Amino acid sequence: MPEKLFPPKVNFDSAFPQLSRPLRIGIVGGGRVAVVQSMAARLSDYWEVAAGALSSDPAKAAARGAQWRLPPERCYASFEEMAEREASREDGIDAVMIATPNHMHFAPAKAFLRAGIDVLCDKPLTNSLAEARELAQLADETGRVFGVCHAMAMFPMIMQAREMVAEGAIGEVVQIHAEFMQDFMLPPESAEAEHIKWRLDPAKSGATSCVGDIGTHAAHLAMFVSGLELTELRAEFHICGAPKALEDTAFMMTRYERRGKAGGGRGAGGGGKASGKAAGPGGQPKQVPGTLIASRIASGNRGGLRVRVYGSEGGIEWDMEHSEYLKYNKFGEPDAILSRGLGHGLKPKVERFARTGRGFPEGVIEAWGNLYIQFAMAVAARKDGLQPPPDWLNFPDARDGARGVAFIEASVESNKNGGAWVKCGL
Repeated sequence: MPEKLFPPKVNFDSAFPQLSRPLRIGIVGGGRVAVVQSMAARLSDYWEVAAGALSSDPAKAAARGAQWRLPPERCYASFEEMAEREASREDGIDAVMIATPNHMHFAPAKAFLRAGIDVLCDKPLTNSLAEARELAQLADETGRVFGVCHAMAMFPMIMQAREMVAEGAIGEVVQIHAEFMQDFMLPPESAEAEHIKWRLDPAKSGATSCVGDIGTHAAHLAMFVSGLELTELRAEFHICGAPKALEDTAFMMTRYERRGKAGGGRGAGGGGKASGKAAGPGGQPKQVPGTLIASRIASGNRGGLRVRVYGSEGGIEWDMEHSEYLKYNKFGEPDAILSRGLGHGLKPKVERFARTGRGFPEGVIEAWGNLYIQFAMAVAARKDGLQPPPDWLNFPDARDGARGVAFIEASVESNKNGGAWVKCGL
């Protein structure tokens, strides 16, 4: 009888169920992001790290594998070998996390999908929209789960904001502002750090640095919270600090519309007054204006990811440096500060992701852990042949990753054309 991961009866309205065994995940990439992701996977209590291609150098791969306590025979020097051998093992990995520099996302993701293994890939998904679309299509064709690591959307108060906007708590969305401000590239010598050097190398980072890396987080959050899709933008790239091959700052004007499934992964959407159903002239979808800013030389900002969505009846604001709190305003009424915690008014879909009560803070590793929880549920459901309700999970998928790449390419094109308006989206 085939192994079943879910219990015989699943209540999709309550906490996520315990699986019959931990899921096995492999790692491609052995740097800082891989370490963060592995901690998050373990924190979720649904995954164990079972294999890895942690370096293309066999000796380094073996040494790093030993540090990760991996069996020697499951430490690989190439992702191709890892995909082939793990797919043939009875106890092979259930999924793979790809935590490599940008230019090394496409080939491993494609190899593991073709091997029948589910994929969770870091962002941006690829360095070209053609490759991103190919991965999204391949995920559809193979029926494999494909997640993308826009983990900042997995903070409970961001999910709370999304639910409130979808329910019409701020009325019809009328403007959206998103930004990601950091300062770690302010010192000129910072460009020589190993974890920064590749981010400024066009051969590895692609045509952008700041926009592709942190601007994509801001763009995804804007779509995720609002339920709208980014359709047009005008962008200007700047090097405001020490000379660099790629930009350290970008300013954008943005426009959003409601077009089917937008910006939120599985079960994305949102209804009520926030759904953007109001039409402009000729019955066309009403455009919602906004701004987007990204910078790595904004002194005093470390994790300055912020999103503000304003509606016809109120507004909602979130700041990652104060991620436990959500500012909510209903025009004409006193402002409210909502706080994360068990039993304090979070939406039921959100409370599943809160681990502690108010006053006992959670952070970015927990947000990554929430991504791994949802990814685990999707992988287990696929393996069991289970069809959960469409709004049960909301993690970013391959099409959301492709939207991020479309955002990058539109930004690059706009900047090259003097900040002209450029169409954006799939």
